[in-house]
Amino acid sequence: MALESIRGSLKDKGVRLTRQRQILLELIDKSGQHLDAEGLFQMAKEKDPKLNRVTVYRTLKLLKEGGLVDELDLMHYGGDQHYYETRTKQEHAHVICLRCGKVEEFFGEPLQRLRRQIEAHFGFQIVLARTEVGGYCQHCQVLRAKEIDEAREQTPAEAPYGAFNGRPGKLKHAPRSR
Repeated sequence: MALESIRGSLKDKGVRLTRQRQILLELIDKSGQHLDAEGLFQMAKEKDPKLNRVTVYRTLKLLKEGGLVDELDLMHYGGDQHYYETRTKQEHAHVICLRCGKVEEFFGEPLQRLRRQIEAHFGFQIVLARTEVGGYCQHCQVLRAKEIDEAREQTPAEAPYGAFNGRPGKLKHAPRSR
């Protein structure tokens, strides 16, 4: 959702767009990141040192309740943190690297096709859809492969209990003593 559209929506709801709310909206909309409340607060403080955390949390709540921002958990990569983005007109999926936390957005016909299939199959009217996909980015795939190779190269005397036995996901357990 464009910033002008958000401004208009707030005005329609009788919500005053204060200077501090304006700063927060611009950061959420234009940062190019999925910001959590603390990250948003730190960035906003650089623009207005008088801004406080309470204002950030109240504004996020107001924008979320007004349907102007989405609150995301992004596969809980950052623990229990929530991240925020302005609502877009087109649905998209969040693709999250479970190792480094990199977030990509995927837009495309496959998501629309899935939506239509779900609606047709269940006779369901979808009003909101959030899609998150967790995996490993190309860079982290390379790092993981190196780690697995290094674990395989350890001799049995060096290998820790439960080391890989050559197949990812399968563990070699220490023999039981009798």
